[in-house]
Amino acid sequence: MAPNGTSNLHDDAYQTDTYTQAGPAGRDLSVRTRLQGGLCGSVTFDSRGRLVTVCMAPRRAPRLMLLDPDNLSTIASLELSGTVGTSPTDVPGGGYFYLDNNDRVVVPTKTGGIQVVAIQGNTFVTRRSYDLKPVIGTAGIVSALPDWSGLLWFVTRSGVVGTVDLTTGAVRSRTLRGEQIANSIAVDESGGVFVVSDHALYRFDAGLGGAPQATWRAVYDRGTRQKPGQLSQGSGTTPTLIGPASGPGGGYVAITDNADPKMHVLVMARGKAGPTRVCAEPVFPAWKGADENSLIAVDGDLIAENNYGYVVGSNALLKGFLGHRLPETVPGLVRVHVDYARKSCTTAWSNTTERIPSVVSKAALGNGLLYTYTHPSAAELAFKPKERSLGAPDAWYLTAVDVRTGNRAWSRLAGAGPLFNNHYAPVSIGADGAAYVGCIGGLVRIADS
Repeated sequence: MAPNGTSNLHDDAYQTDTYTQAGPAGRDLSVRTRLQGGLCGSVTFDSRGRLVTVCMAPRRAPRLMLLDPDNLSTIASLELSGTVGTSPTDVPGGGYFYLDNNDRVVVPTKTGGIQVVAIQGNTFVTRRSYDLKPVIGTAGIVSALPDWSGLLWFVTRSGVVGTVDLTTGAVRSRTLRGEQIANSIAVDESGGVFVVSDHALYRFDAGLGGAPQATWRAVYDRGTRQKPGQLSQGSGTTPTLIGPASGPGGGYVAITDNADPKMHVLVMARGKAGPTRVCAEPVFPAWKGADENSLIAVDGDLIAENNYGYVVGSNALLKGFLGHRLPETVPGLVRVHVDYARKSCTTAWSNTTERIPSVVSKAALGNGLLYTYTHPSAAELAFKPKERSLGAPDAWYLTAVDVRTGNRAWSRLAGAGPLFNNHYAPVSIGADGAAYVGCIGGLVRIADS
C-alpha cells in the first residue's frame, strides 16, 4: 500500500483514521469547491500529492479521477466498469479502494471484478482486471486490501470473504452464512485480516493456497433494529487496530456494537490465541446512539461519533433541493480512554454539541485537532447571520475539535444546500495541511490562507 495517510479511506492498514501531519489551523480559512457530478468518497494522494478519488452518480459509470490538490481541476479521468445503482448508499464497487506504493489504484468494480489502474504522468492506464463473478456471482465487492504477504483480500455485502493471488489470479473464498458485511477490513503484520459482519467480529488468516481461514469469531450485541443512520443492523465501524502485533495480546482491535439502550465501544486482543475482551464502554444517549463510521485511534484511546438520525433514502436527499432541511441528527462525539494493563475503559470526554450526520472524521496528530463535518440544527443557525443570508436551510461546516479536551477549536462554513452533504464520505488531509471533504456535488477544499 501507499504510505500511511495516503493509501485508503481510513488512512492506513490499521484503519486508524489518524494522520501524523497537521491539518488546517483555522487561520483565515479559504474554501474552494468544484462540482464533479457525483459523490467523490474515498480520497487518496499519489506520490506527487495529487488527489485520486472515485466519483459516483446514480445511473452512471463510476469515474476514477486524478485532481489538482490546489484548484481541484481534473487532470485525468477514467470510467470504471459497470453502472452505479439508484440507491444513495450504493457503496460496493468503488466506495472503497486503495492506492499502492507504485501509484496503482486497486479498485472493486460494479461488475464483480478488481481493476488495477496505473497513474503514468497525467494519465490512467489499466494494467490488469480480475473477474470474481464465478466466485461471488452478483454480490457487490465492498472493499479489498492486501495483507503483508501481498495476497489481496476482499469482502462482499453478501458475506463472502475471499482472496486473490495478484500474480496467478487464483481466487479463494468462504461465505459467512446469514451474515452481511457493510464495512472495510483491517490488516496487520502478523497476517491477520479483521472483518466485522452484522453479527460478529472475525480474525482471518491465509490457509493452504491462500484460502481464507477464520482464526476466531467474536459475537457482539447487534441490537434489535437497524437504527436511522446505519447501513445495516450491526456494527457500523470498520475494525480499528491498536498497537503492534508483536505487543501484548498480539495487539488490539476495536469496533462499536449496536446495543440498546446504549451502544458500546468494544476493545479486544487481536492475536491468534483468541479475542480476549479488554473492555466495553457505553456511549451516547439511551436509545439514540448509532455509529456508522470507523473509530479514530489516538494514543491508544478511541474516538467515536454519533450518527443517529441521519436519513439515507434518496427522497430525503432530494428534500434539500426543495428547500427543506434534512432531519436533525443526535449530537455526540466521545473519547474513550483504554487502560490496557487494567483492562478497563472510561470516558475521557464527551462533546454533546456537535451534530455529525455521517462523515468519516479524522485526527491530525501534528496539531492535535480532530476534523469533522457538522450540520447545525435550525435553532443553532438562527444565531448565524451569514448562513441566514444564504437563504438555504442546510448549512455544512468543517469543524475542528481538540482531541485532548473535546472542545471545539473552530468551525468554518463549507457550503449550504444538499450538494454539500458529505453522505458518508471522509475528511482527508493532504501533505500541505489542506482538508478535503467529498460531498454529493463533488469536493470541497478548506485550507489556511
